[in-house]
Amino acid sequence: MSTPDHPDSAGLPIAAVERETGVAKDTLRVWEKRYGFPQPLRDGAGDRLYPSEQVQRLKLIRRLLDTGARPGKVVGLDSAELLSLLNQRPSSPSSVLSKTNLQAFSSPATLAPLLDAIGAHDPQALRHALSHAQLRMGLAPFVTDLVAPLTTAVGEAWVQGRFEVFEEHLFTEVITGVLRNAIASLAPLPIPQGPKVLLTTLPQELHSLGLLMVEALLALEGCTCVSLGTQTPVGDVAQAAVAHRTDVVALSFSNVHNGTVVHASLRELRAQLSPTTALWVGGSCTALYQKPLEGITPVQHLTGLQPLVAQWRHTH
Repeated sequence: MSTPDHPDSAGLPIAAVERETGVAKDTLRVWEKRYGFPQPLRDGAGDRLYPSEQVQRLKLIRRLLDTGARPGKVVGLDSAELLSLLNQRPSSPSSVLSKTNLQAFSSPATLAPLLDAIGAHDPQALRHALSHAQLRMGLAPFVTDLVAPLTTAVGEAWVQGRFEVFEEHLFTEVITGVLRNAIASLAPLPIPQGPKVLLTTLPQELHSLGLLMVEALLALEGCTCVSLGTQTPVGDVAQAAVAHRTDVVALSFSNVHNGTVVHASLRELRAQLSPTTALWVGGSCTALYQKPLEGITPVQHLTGLQPLVAQWRHTH
């Protein structure tokens, strides 16, 4: 069923797999005993760790189950066999490439036209709708009330098989362009009103939209932002903080990370940063909030950024 101890970086913990695949933890354990899959590794504490290949197979299995397949018929199949079964499923004649229109979204009504534009493969309509929403709502509400829930809805649709990878990439490209244009259009303040913030992610974290949303909200607060993009090694983050003379380092973590690895990386970075440099962390990784670390400030919701900047101004 499992192999001897492996480092935490070998896979995802069971809670993260549940979030990624939509398969309940109890179901994963039952399948493990009944069908011999998944076959998790074990960390030093004996907890299950699921390699990425198994997580991808579980996503395919979940998609087949959503179409009516029975676990006993699909759980033991390999990836090629699962993909073959998925390809044999009938497609909607009006949506050959996308499964978006095969099921009704349970998302708020305000998101439905945007999700439809993604499923219709219409980047112009999506860009137009998002740009008008940004102008109508203002940048801060646009980010917190529309972009954030829309990003979650797109991610959930992909996990459930209603969006393909290329459709998620389409959304990412369009919303990135809209947010960058909105940030660039902000009139610069003669004197910065907030801290200088270095924005990035650590290695293995590919998601950049969270960083961009944070940058937009910080820019509105008069902060000076320096973005390094994604996957910056810990040592380079510390060097960049010194080179740019930043007051704050802000990192984003998605829910794919093992909590033990996240904590170890944050402790290492905190030790390398100057004591006067604040370290803010946020994202959907639950480990950030279950056990806060000394010298590190978790920001669970985007709405928490404004009071955090106000607090920084007060103390500096």
